[in-house]
Amino acid sequence: MTARRAPILVALIAIALVLAARAVLHVAPLDALATGSARPGDPAGVVRTGSIDLPRGGPFILGFQSSAPARLEIGGKVVAGTGLRTDRIVLQAGVAPIRFAGPADARLLWHPPGRRGAPEYLPASSLSDQPPATATFAWSGAAPLDGVCVALIALIAIVAALWMLRARIARVDRGLRRAVLAVMALSLALSMIDLGDAGQTWDEDEYWSSGRNYVQNVLGGDFASDAWTWNYEHPPVTKYLAGAGALWSDGFGPARAIFAVCLALGCALLVPIGARLYRPGVGVAAGVFAALSPHLIAHGPIVGHEAPTVLWWSLALWLCLRAHDPVDRVVGAGVDDDRAAVDGARAAARTLAWRMVGIGVVLGLALMTRFVNALLAPLIGIALVACAPHTLRRRTIEYGFAIIPAVALLTSVVVWPRLWSSPFAHLDESWAKLRGTHSVEPFLGELTATPSRAYFAIYLAAVTPLILLLASLAWWARAGRAAWRRRDPALASERRAAIIVGAWLLVPFGVALSPVRQDGVRYILPALSALALMAAAGLELLPAFVRARATDDAATTSARHGRSRRLVWLASSAAIAVHLLVACLRVRPYYLDYYGEQVGGPAGVAAHRRFEVGWWGEGLADAITYVNDHADRGAKIHRDCVEPSHLTWFRGDLWDPMVRDPAKADWIVWYAPSSHACAIPPGAERVFQTSVDGAPLAEVYRVPHAAAGPLPAPALPTSSPAAPPR
Repeated sequence: MTARRAPILVALIAIALVLAARAVLHVAPLDALATGSARPGDPAGVVRTGSIDLPRGGPFILGFQSSAPARLEIGGKVVAGTGLRTDRIVLQAGVAPIRFAGPADARLLWHPPGRRGAPEYLPASSLSDQPPATATFAWSGAAPLDGVCVALIALIAIVAALWMLRARIARVDRGLRRAVLAVMALSLALSMIDLGDAGQTWDEDEYWSSGRNYVQNVLGGDFASDAWTWNYEHPPVTKYLAGAGALWSDGFGPARAIFAVCLALGCALLVPIGARLYRPGVGVAAGVFAALSPHLIAHGPIVGHEAPTVLWWSLALWLCLRAHDPVDRVVGAGVDDDRAAVDGARAAARTLAWRMVGIGVVLGLALMTRFVNALLAPLIGIALVACAPHTLRRRTIEYGFAIIPAVALLTSVVVWPRLWSSPFAHLDESWAKLRGTHSVEPFLGELTATPSRAYFAIYLAAVTPLILLLASLAWWARAGRAAWRRRDPALASERRAAIIVGAWLLVPFGVALSPVRQDGVRYILPALSALALMAAAGLELLPAFVRARATDDAATTSARHGRSRRLVWLASSAAIAVHLLVACLRVRPYYLDYYGEQVGGPAGVAAHRRFEVGWWGEGLADAITYVNDHADRGAKIHRDCVEPSHLTWFRGDLWDPMVRDPAKADWIVWYAPSSHACAIPPGAERVFQTSVDGAPLAEVYRVPHAAAGPLPAPALPTSSPAAPPR
């Protein structure tokens, strides 16, 4: 065994020990209940009784997954049958009795209020073998043992990787390392300060719940087909990340923090990318610009595909830029009769091949995050060919076509057990579900479900701060100069950088050729990273207009000229950073609804229905909290004016009965009033509103009735931070 492989073996042994300890210490949910006695009519199998902790009042999804007939009773409500059986049951918060009769290998499933989508495995921490009067619960709603196991496995993998790469890390310039850490800290701080303050968004609960199921499947070695059906339309990597955080808490906070780290890493990688393509200062500025871009900040702490996508694109590009270091120094030397040179060339070829393997792994992870990340493959090809020395170009193309797709495919199969059986049928099922129609959205003054193919380009121009767009225009002038003087060898690196960065910006727009034209910039988010790098590189044109005052000493003149240029570049970079920071402060915590001055900002966009404002669910949590705090017990709530209706988590006593006629309701919540109509009855008074820079997000109306008391004092306008939903 070589010294290089030893850390891998040690890490594998350590991970095996963690999994073995988990197998010994793990308590299955049914085993957390007491053994009960059978009743007439019970299905064959075991009987378990005890208590369940209901964290919130409202509609629960309760049931089980069983290979044989089973019967579940919670709080007097019964769910019975075979296979996957769930039912919607409205319950109040507190401790309730639970009884289960059925096969011992059955899984209990639930969704407490605050989540919807694929049902999640009911955690043992929410169950007790004691009756409700004496039951106690520790870490209710969480799976702390599994959380510790995942954290230990991740720590082992990180330590092993750092140990194996220690020599390469030591060779990196200390200033560059510090810049990477500083940009990462900046991005992470901006995400963590407002973590969850915008409220729950569309699909966070879907990925959170199915992700926790997936991670527990892996830890328990359960790779049966029916254990991997949750949210099967999307690949699993996002759900693995979400599940790793979901184990620690009943809320979204830990999972959101993991995604914020992914986004911070994606921004930090701009530093070495910019340093490689241009110079270190450009990389630092690009990283800062990305970390301060409102829509990148917005997607950082959201449990979704976007933050990991930004990370994979940046990581793949960085690996491509260094794929030939220092291979070009030995391959192609042409000294076939020199044994040492031949051995060196073979070793360098193996190194290049292994680097292609690494790029293939990243491409596979990107594909298993979101199918549309297949667009990363063209960018990888362009970057590899552009960076390859002339003597290695053919070999790079051969290795790229032979290794990267095969490794990406293998990685995809390994990380998604659903592909282990009937892969083509299962992929077809996923794509069939993703082809579903999307609801209409405002676009350039109209409501449409089929916007033009220019949709993403227009959106990118709208959500990018104007000052960043102007700086990126200077990059196009810089790239055009390099292309015009194509025979100038001094500009070879400029042309290479222009090709790579231009592809980074344009390749994501390939999604416009598909039917997927929706949801703003979420499908082209890597293009925002490219724009940040373009802006930083474009600023380098400004010092060219600086003229130093001539002196008798040429050296003094040159030194002053250099200092003046550096000061101009630093001042312009700092001005853009400050402008971005101010823009972020104006819309926090609702970064998703930022629009640039060039389209009128959020208020102008909302007034003219140019684009979406308030469709993810941001700002809704505050409105729901207001109703929960002020509504009388059993008040009637009209909820049909909220399109993401699964985010209307009212108090448990406010769910029944459903009120379809707004005139008969006591309270009305209207979400995204700029793009969705709502029949507000005469006399209803708006008593609460959340807004972002003048654009309304959610409004609460109180409907007076003859028997009702006086209306509460209006609270307008308000955009107080929403408590992170549980």
